[in-house]
Amino acid sequence: MAMRRAPPLLFPAAAKHTATVIFIHGLGDTGYGWASAVENWRRRQRLDEIKFILPHAPRISVTAAGGMPMPGWYDIFALSGKIDDIKRHQDESGILQSREYFNGLIQAEIDSGIPPNRIVIGGFSQGAAMSLITGLTAKVKFAGIVALSGYLPLDAKIDDLLKENDHNRQTPILMCHGDEDQVVPTNLGKMSYESLKNRGFDVTMKIYPGMPHSACIEELDEVESFLRARLPPQDDKKTEL
Repeated sequence: MAMRRAPPLLFPAAAKHTATVIFIHGLGDTGYGWASAVENWRRRQRLDEIKFILPHAPRISVTAAGGMPMPGWYDIFALSGKIDDIKRHQDESGILQSREYFNGLIQAEIDSGIPPNRIVIGGFSQGAAMSLITGLTAKVKFAGIVALSGYLPLDAKIDDLLKENDHNRQTPILMCHGDEDQVVPTNLGKMSYESLKNRGFDVTMKIYPGMPHSACIEELDEVESFLRARLPPQDDKKTEL
């Protein structure tokens, strides 16, 4: 039985659409939770050619919340803030199912004429985890990957997954994390960063002092700069027939 999903929240490009950003929210949130961030990124009118897609997670039963249904990309078994609890119990089937959903969104953009090297996938928390696992194992090469307050899921199986598709080893990856994060421990984010760095990925990590499991304006500005660098405006070259 197919999972019921609401259509994503869309921010059409303000100018000619030449690039797309898919940004994935965290557990218990919806795409609307990141609408203000998109408006912030667009305020200087430097990202006018980018369409933003903010997907909404389906409601699932979350074990860590006593089985209570809430928007989630995969089940979470513990919210203790302990690294071992996060790494020990991972909802592989849920993660891979969500990965297929995002692959579908990506393919739809490619089918509409946006090349993969003009697509960035990113997210926050659980969405950051999904942006990493989807981006690193995709069948296409992206312009960039953004992971805010997240970690690399299925880390014990990442090498096997990369054997299937490994097109983004040179794709710039921006990871950001607050050093006061009690939900996704800062050290887990650092461990994921080191794991990717050791595998030869082009990954950068920014740590924000005093920031808990949230975002700050400095971090959002960093993401805006990353998007501008990875998805610069394209000249409108007219070909005479």
